[in-house]
Amino acid sequence: MGELVLNVNGKPYTVNAPTEESLLSVLRNHLNLTGTKYGCGEGQCGACTVLMDGAATRSCSIPAAAAAGAKITTIEGLEQNGKLTVVQQAFLDEGAFQCGYCTSGMIMSVTALLGNKHASNEEEILGAMNGNVCRCGTYPRILEAIKRVSGHATGGGAL
Repeated sequence: MGELVLNVNGKPYTVNAPTEESLLSVLRNHLNLTGTKYGCGEGQCGACTVLMDGAATRSCSIPAAAAAGAKITTIEGLEQNGKLTVVQQAFLDEGAFQCGYCTSGMIMSVTALLGNKHASNEEEILGAMNGNVCRCGTYPRILEAIKRVSGHATGGGAL
């Protein structure tokens, strides 16, 4: 057991956990941040994606100790003052989810992709989203939501 200080969603948390415990487990079981999901446990499905210093990171495959000192953002940390981000709103508007299990990981990956820029083309979007699995198969709606936010929607520019 070790005492870890994690910066999650802009707040410092002191957690007493084994140093090899995954960041996903610490987020869910110690901090009760359950929006980040366990999918495959191997970093392949994307359900556990969080932002670590702005980069999409598979939280199931990184020890919590390795995240100490990093700025971690979970799906719970995106909305501000009750207002969804443009990515979250686009997913909602496009109905880009069915069961919703993969949605938080998808949104976190899109948020990392877009950062402060627009995706240059569909190929870049698909490359960045490779590894985010939606078992319900809502990929067309997910792609439309991402295009909408990145300014590539058929009907116009960014939200």
